[in-house]
Amino acid sequence: GRPNVLMSPMAFLQKPVRWFRAISRHRVTISGGPNFAYHLCLQKITDDELEGIDLSTWDVAFNGAEPIRPATLERFIERFARVGFSPRAFFPCYGMAETTLIVTGGYKSDPPIIRHFDGRALDEHRVVTVPEDFDGARAIVGCGHVLPDEEVAIVDPETHVRLPEGQVGEIWVRSPSVGRGYWNQPQLTDETFRAKLAGGESPDYLRTGDLGFFHQGELFVTGRLKDLIIVRGVNRYPQDIELTVEEADSRIQAGAAAAIVVEAEDRERLVIVAEVERKRRPDWSDTIEAIRKAVVAEHELPPDAVILVQFGSIPKTSSGKIQRSGCREEFLSGKLKVIQQWIGWEAPEESPIEEPAAESPTKAPETTAACDVDPQVAELVMDHVRAIAKERAKSLNLDSNIAIDLGLDSLERLQIAHALEETFGGRFPEEVLAEIETVREVAQAIAKYMGTEPKRRRKLDVPVEELERREIPPSDYRFAEFPEYKRLKQTMQMLSATGMPNPYFSVHESQTRDTTVIGGRSMISFTSYNYLGMSGDPVVSRAAQEAIERYGTSVSASRLVSGEKPVHGELERELAAFIGTEAAITFVGGHSTNETTIGHLFGPGDLIVHDSLAHNSIIQGAMLSGARRRPFTHNDWQELDELLTEVRHEYRRVLVVVEGVYSMDG
Repeated sequence: GRPNVLMSPMAFLQKPVRWFRAISRHRVTISGGPNFAYHLCLQKITDDELEGIDLSTWDVAFNGAEPIRPATLERFIERFARVGFSPRAFFPCYGMAETTLIVTGGYKSDPPIIRHFDGRALDEHRVVTVPEDFDGARAIVGCGHVLPDEEVAIVDPETHVRLPEGQVGEIWVRSPSVGRGYWNQPQLTDETFRAKLAGGESPDYLRTGDLGFFHQGELFVTGRLKDLIIVRGVNRYPQDIELTVEEADSRIQAGAAAAIVVEAEDRERLVIVAEVERKRRPDWSDTIEAIRKAVVAEHELPPDAVILVQFGSIPKTSSGKIQRSGCREEFLSGKLKVIQQWIGWEAPEESPIEEPAAESPTKAPETTAACDVDPQVAELVMDHVRAIAKERAKSLNLDSNIAIDLGLDSLERLQIAHALEETFGGRFPEEVLAEIETVREVAQAIAKYMGTEPKRRRKLDVPVEELERREIPPSDYRFAEFPEYKRLKQTMQMLSATGMPNPYFSVHESQTRDTTVIGGRSMISFTSYNYLGMSGDPVVSRAAQEAIERYGTSVSASRLVSGEKPVHGELERELAAFIGTEAAITFVGGHSTNETTIGHLFGPGDLIVHDSLAHNSIIQGAMLSGARRRPFTHNDWQELDELLTEVRHEYRRVLVVVEGVYSMDG
């Protein structure tokens, strides 16, 4: 076996440098991702963050799952060579989920193969090699040779005839690693997983839907026959997006919308082309806005451009189907009969915001007057949204939906959330982060879970207005409508459907030590924290009986009021003397100890750093406090030291939590 280090994609998207730090810390030799991941590193990792990074152990940096861009490889090598990244580490490959990932790849010691072909010839499915400086040359990254036990055929998608090397066709795969089909989709399974070559007996092949060719034994992928759209790591089918566009506005012609992908500004862009009705209008901005909102709401993928064209002008086949390739060509050549358009990457960008200086006075934005949010919080939310949305935030107000109105994708929204968490020194609860959509809701969530004061404080002269009255929904006062209760019932139903007994609330019929009795059976117990066997010990039992006879079965009040008994002080003094400290206080259980103490002493603006195997009570206490929480690898004091060196100055109080005995891993 080989040790593996797993990282949450969310952690990477929030701060891409974490990927590099993990490689450095664990001396990782093999790691990778889609082209998008490498491009994001180029965009987001600063020179300051590269301090202490060492990528010299990274032997294989695989790149696949979406189009591989030569410019990304070249810029990545140029930028990160100074921290040890080797050009020979890049490993372009080809594969997909249906083939259990990899199908082709190169040799680890060889650098990526980038060859140049005539772009116009490729569009005609012909392979013509040209010099790099040839007019119309298209650079394509090779995806390697076919791996052992794999068979790859380049096939005419219409006739199913195998094509020779040097011709573009659909990529078909035959391999023991190919899946058996799509779950509960027999027709699609037959079409995709059981394709046969023309001309006699043929085994089953997988139709990948990708177009490509072999050149000198190397596979080159040129496009997608099946029209799957991949933009920023998000996969969508164009026909689904086109249906959404048609339904977004009644003035859009049915069956006359195309969702296409073009390359602009060094990445793939989603472009919507749609015909509109035969009516003269001075301004179609509302239709463009409706399309943008509808696509984001339905597909979580904001369009980069929306082009409205004349009625009957979209290229179609003789049978009336949209020619997406024709739309793409006319868009790139400027031949579309445009009525009005919005192209996001050509719009002027606003300057990025600067962090507020300490104690600098400010006024609330005009939209925050007479509202139910803190004006300073609202202004900071808007600042961070504008920094990411740029020209899309020109009409930003408190009730702007960050996803739908502004067309921000999930990564951009995550960047905003992360920036706000750093500004206010707290964190959004996961369930809240999934629900807040408008600027108002974000500002209210910050006030509730992080407080209203940013770490870099500013004075405000604008008072917070009284909360507006609202209609109270049943989910706020009917227990059966509580989301928490509904989730519990759903979990119970799922457990019941498996036929397994409920593992919780089992009845223990004796003293619970290293053994217990359940249903009359003596069993070994791994669940008790009676570690020393004091519960049930004869000496302890006699002392408890004497205390009950003297003080009763309950202290009958909190210790603060009238529940303090002599045994409380005696126990705490003995514990303090045993540990060697000046005083101690006891709680009824460890869970409540951690929740109460951590939740009381720490809050927004603080940081709680804990061992990754810390007990759940520590995690819950940290969450209840509102402080930011960061784990470090179990018993790795060096990682803890690196973390504190990096972020200690950003927080007020910092609590480091470790345990003497760790039990959460069993």
